[in-house]
Parts: sequence; structure tokens; C-alpha cells
Amino acid sequence: MDELTGTESQEERDARVRRGSAFGAAAAAYAEHRPEYADAAIRWAIEPVRLNEPLRVLDLGAGTGKLTAALARLGAEVTAVEPDPRMLAQLRAELPSVRSVAGSAEQIPLPDAGVDAVVAGQAMHWFDLDRAIPEIARVLRPGGVVAALWNMDDDRVGWVAGLAEIRNRDTDATLVGWRRGVGRTRQERLAAVAPDLFGPVEAREFANGQPRTVDSLLATMATHSDLLAMDEPQRAALLARMRDFLHDQPETSAGEFVMPLVTVALRTRRK
Repeated sequence: MDELTGTESQEERDARVRRGSAFGAAAAAYAEHRPEYADAAIRWAIEPVRLNEPLRVLDLGAGTGKLTAALARLGAEVTAVEPDPRMLAQLRAELPSVRSVAGSAEQIPLPDAGVDAVVAGQAMHWFDLDRAIPEIARVLRPGGVVAALWNMDDDRVGWVAGLAEIRNRDTDATLVGWRRGVGRTRQERLAAVAPDLFGPVEAREFANGQPRTVDSLLATMATHSDLLAMDEPQRAALLARMRDFLHDQPETSAGEFVMPLVTVALRTRRK
């Protein structure tokens, strides 16, 4: 990423597209094992338009519907848009009553000014923002909200940091990395794309611990893009190293434990 312009190199773009397209092969596991988002984070994300009736929300890059389901429980009329056909099929199996359509952040198959909020859970970093932000602005009503949420491993906790070190975890997936600059970079990038269309970008953090066992945590990690992109022997070897590590930690070796996560969120409003 060019620090002056915020634009990607071709190599970075190719890597983003390659890793972002890896999830379909693991759609069922993704639906089963990926964590929910903190309810408080979701409520904060849509709070500026929460009283709109009906509240129409677009879940963009919806995956298997983790965020879609939570928005529906809050009473929103949700449309889920997902580019990967296998992820979309899983979403439809999980949430048959929710409207879901094939599409992408760069080509949203919705009419102009039709939604009150556009949200993206664990997805906005896969978007081509130069193309996506004008599309998001197009489908939003004036005063509408665009928000992005991510679940981050809380590597302030010693064993979580140790696990991240074993897998050479990208700093954009841990809370320390977020606080050291990833969050600010994403905030600045979102603000810079179309300052004439959106107001200031706000950021918040919300605790989101998840009950896990060694097996379920490893199953969750196996759905992350870095592991999905590995060849099978490399992935199996890494999962084995992480299993050994977790069985050696007093916090994680005796059955169920809490995986410390933090849902981080960015929010801005359409002018």
C-alpha cells in the first residue's frame, strides 16, 4: 500500500483478490465456526438510523450470513449481497427468509438511495474501495450509514499473542496491530476515498469473548484466508503446531475456555 496515496500495487491487489476468493471452499465450516459480532458493536454501527421505519440495511460481502442474521434479529429489513456462489448458497440455506442476491461491493445490484445503512462484517478489506465507495454512496439515502466490523484476536493476552506468533498472524487481524496503525490506516483510507460524499469516520471497540475448545478454535482458524491459501501439507503442519501449543497452555488445555476477541468498528454517514 502506498502510504502517500493509499492505493494498492498490482501485487497487493492480486493477493487481495486471491485470498478474498478462497472462502467458498470452506463455506460450511465458515458458517459453523466463525464467531458472532458483539451486539453492542452492531447497535453502534446502525445507531444513527436505528429509528427509521422500516430500517433497510444492506449487508455487503455477507458471506454465510453471520452479520445478516444479527441485523435481522434487531428488526432490520436486510438484503444480503455476496459475490461467491458457494458462500451465497450457504447463506440461503442458513437464512432462507432473508433476501439475498449475487453481487459485489463494486457492482451492487440495488437501486439508488434504497437503503438506510450499508454494513460489512469481516469484508471491507477485500473491497476495491475506489470503486466500492461510490457504489455504496449510490445505494445509500442521504444521512445513511456505512459501517465496517471486524473481529480481532486480543493479543494483549499472552497465550493469544503466542498463538499469533506461531502462525505468523498478520497484524491486521490482531487488536495490537489494529491499535498500532491498521485501524488508523483503514479509517484514513475510508475517509480519503470520497470526502465529498461522506462525513468523518468514527472508530470504536467492543469486547466479544467467545467460548471455544482447542478443536473449535482450530476449526475457526482453518477458515481464515491465510490458512485457506496454504497447500494441504503446510496447513496441516501449522494446525498441528498450534494444537500442541494450545494443549500446553494452562488457559486452554482443560476443556472449554474463552477466546478473547474484540469487535472493532468504523462508521461514517452519507452527506
